Amino acid sequence: MSKVLIIAEAGVNHNGDIECAKRMVEVAADAGADVVKFQTFNAAKLATRFAGKAEYQKRTTGAKDTQLTMLKKLELQKSDHLVLINHCKKNNIRFLSTAFDLESLHFLHSLKIPFFKIPSGEITNYPYLKQIAGYGKPVIVSTGMSTVGEIDDAIRVLLQFGLKRKSITLLHCNTEYPTPYRDVNLAAMVNMKHMFGVDVGYSDHTPGIEVPIAAVALGAIVIEKHFTLDKTMEGPDHKASLEPDELRTMVQSIRNIKQSIGDGIKQPTASEVKNKTIARKSIVAKTLIKKGEKFTAKNLAVKRPGTGISPMEWEKIVRKRAIRGFKPDELIEI
Repeated sequence: MSKVLIIAEAGVNHNGDIECAKRMVEVAADAGADVVKFQTFNAAKLATRFAGKAEYQKRTTGAKDTQLTMLKKLELQKSDHLVLINHCKKNNIRFLSTAFDLESLHFLHSLKIPFFKIPSGEITNYPYLKQIAGYGKPVIVSTGMSTVGEIDDAIRVLLQFGLKRKSITLLHCNTEYPTPYRDVNLAAMVNMKHMFGVDVGYSDHTPGIEVPIAAVALGAIVIEKHFTLDKTMEGPDHKASLEPDELRTMVQSIRNIKQSIGDGIKQPTASEVKNKTIARKSIVAKTLIKKGEKFTAKNLAVKRPGTGISPMEWEKIVRKRAIRGFKPDELIEI
């Protein structure tokens, strides 16, 4: 059974501090995540000086400064990436980062990352999609804020410029931080799998861990979830992120659920076979039965254990006669 890929989204929750980012690598590895993901961008190439903040960003960082001002404080330097890649290797977890501009895409490609993650905001960015497809590596595409038509257009561009459909995984996503449960719509994830013929997963921004666990039960093969060292830290995404203990619980819960899904074949498992004879029943003597006496509903009963003749054979047994005498509660033999 394939393992669910769990991406612990550090994002910008390091607040531009490389030591904080390194600690986040350690937390993600300790929690059992497969990948720890950061964000790579040049703030000036990502947003104009006129770009406003999202409402949730205003709530968490104030409304005075611009998106550009906020983003500049959250950049990772190119040298930071090399430090984090080495730190990931030491902690036995894979490094990943999401690029938000073409220069950053090229930089990540030079680092030989194994696959690319396309954020929801870039799904309508034609030059971005064209460039990422040209690298020929698998892509995971978040679909927050997207219509079916926009997702179809993005897939078409990726296919047109070199990717195979089997290399594309779509993540259902809602970009509100935190996402109201009423707006999650996990059924859309299931529909996308059938509609586009690709693997699917889920990028979660709800307050807890229940929804990503449910997504795995519905067939998600990738789960992405923001985490932080401390929800009270300053920054746009901390309050909608998991703390270390919550991340660990989510990862273990997902692993448990994935094991629980099984192969779909209904049959006794190795762990329960031993309970069969204990829980099931057999046909036994209800009263004293003499040799040659006819079995009837009056002198037979059905009781545990299930080591004798199955009660499913009842109609056959009541037509026969006793081959010997039976005491009450003895298993019937024929």
